[in-house]
Amino acid sequence: MGMLFMFLFWAAFIALVVWVVKTVTRPREAGGGGTQNPLDIAKNRYARGEIGKEEFEQLKKDLA
Repeated sequence: MGMLFMFLFWAAFIALVVWVVKTVTRPREAGGGGTQNPLDIAKNRYARGEIGKEEFEQLKKDLA
């Protein structure tokens, strides 16, 4: 009986460590999508009103 609990303890411990490592190393996603390219980021910033039309157009031109 003791061996079963020891096995379950170590299995749970290893699963917890794997979960923590995956959670910590996962890239942070602001919009819920995958990795965004710079133009997508500029589009999102323009849509949120963080940058104006002139700055967006300049960024679009620079990134093209």
